[in-house]
Amino acid sequence: SPRHSIHLTMENQSHVTEFILLGLSQNSDMQTIIFVIFLFFYLTTLGGNLFIVVTIICTPSLLNSPMYFFLSFLSFLDACFSSVITPKVIVDALYERKTISFRGCMMQLFAEHFLAGVEVIILSAMAYDRYVAICKPLHYVTIMNQRLCLLLVGVAWAGGFLHSTIQVSFIIPLPFCGPNVIDHFMCDLYPLLKLACTDTHAHGFMVVANSGLFCIIIFSLLLVSYGVILHSLRTYGTEARRKALSTCGSHITVVVMFFAPCIFVYARPPSTFSFDKNVAIFYTILTPMLNPLIYTFRNTEVKNAMRRMWSRTSVSVEK
Repeated sequence: SPRHSIHLTMENQSHVTEFILLGLSQNSDMQTIIFVIFLFFYLTTLGGNLFIVVTIICTPSLLNSPMYFFLSFLSFLDACFSSVITPKVIVDALYERKTISFRGCMMQLFAEHFLAGVEVIILSAMAYDRYVAICKPLHYVTIMNQRLCLLLVGVAWAGGFLHSTIQVSFIIPLPFCGPNVIDHFMCDLYPLLKLACTDTHAHGFMVVANSGLFCIIIFSLLLVSYGVILHSLRTYGTEARRKALSTCGSHITVVVMFFAPCIFVYARPPSTFSFDKNVAIFYTILTPMLNPLIYTFRNTEVKNAMRRMWSRTSVSVEK
């Protein structure tokens, strides 16, 4: 079976059965602080994102809007993406020796790149939705129909799966025969390539092509699309322009927060830097936590729906 063959490949190619993660700090006092802070980050991320998902699903007027449909899906992705990384960081903060099995490392690598790939495409779909809404308002309902929205979500899942499969497929066969210490809090491509007992320059450039170049192209297209959107807003009235700018401003902020660190990490010649961990914290842990705040802070419709949801929940609890 495919799973059995993958298992044999892992056993044959690698003498390393587990990796040791150095984490964010080896200081015991810092470990306690890390545990408390990251537990707070994780609970806030889950609470904020899942509240947005539930609010939109339980509000038909929002769920039927493509913009909020994609927002609920993005929030779901953020909750999942954070769950791949943060719980391990929290648990590791309780132990002096932080380990992850070879198979667990490959699974984490696959999951993080799978969900990140899906998120890249969903952010692109959200930008396209705003482009159609602002630049082609008369055709918006016709273009952004339910079928297209579901198709874009399907493309996102398929694209994320393909992206992640390519990444993992050239990592698994590499021989890991000696050093097994990863100077990071998670399994990632460049730290793993650094440990492989073979020349990995070609693999490094594959990472640049599959992750770095992919991020640069999508990010550039998104910036161009938002430039076109902002240019089109000149013909709008003051109130309509203010509302559109508020929505687009949230999207642009999230796009920059997600893409800038990814481009920094993956779109450079294969190498690892000590501050890569700090950059990774930003896009793996902080961005998923901040996204709900960014999207709801200036969004009256979502805030009103949340208040109604909260009111109904409070009444139910009191009864």
